[in-house]
Amino acid sequence: MIDEPLKQELSGFYRAEGRHYHNLAHIEAMLALAGNYRASLHDPEAVEAAIWFHDAIYDSKAKDNEAQSAALAEERLAGRTDAGRLDRIGAMILATSTHQLPSFDDAAALRDASLFLDMDLSILGAAPDAFDAYERAVRREYAWVEEPMWRAGRGAVLKSFLSRNHIFHTDEFRQRFEPQARQNIARSIEALAAE
Repeated sequence: MIDEPLKQELSGFYRAEGRHYHNLAHIEAMLALAGNYRASLHDPEAVEAAIWFHDAIYDSKAKDNEAQSAALAEERLAGRTDAGRLDRIGAMILATSTHQLPSFDDAAALRDASLFLDMDLSILGAAPDAFDAYERAVRREYAWVEEPMWRAGRGAVLKSFLSRNHIFHTDEFRQRFEPQARQNIARSIEALAAE
């Protein structure tokens, strides 16, 4: 579904200026996780397509990046797969705006979406130095936001993750990343409040 010319086109989006975290390294990290969990995926190609497209359109000043990325996926993948699969890919991309699961009736599609969203958030449970580098990179993407507004906004986003019963949807990711994610986020919230 994602052939070499399409990979090249999408790579161009992720190499755009101003992308410090939402870049090709983020996509490659997610693709590596998808490879690690391939046996757990029901439709690995659909998940791979969602990974490639989910941040293709990224403007830190826009509120509709996910919708635009999903529309791009629909446009570029038309004729490459069936409509039902295309809808699932689009729904997974749209779900990255809230990291809440899409309302799939199909248990297999729900499982794939759960793993996909967990892969996207896995950075939260990275080693502290990698997490701190991620936080700095996201801050650079929002360099236009004044510091007090940034602290309040970022703090609110991080607190929303911390307030969930589980940050990750799947048992595998909860076991692997949840404890570290909670430590990282709590530390970051403290730093945002302190300075």
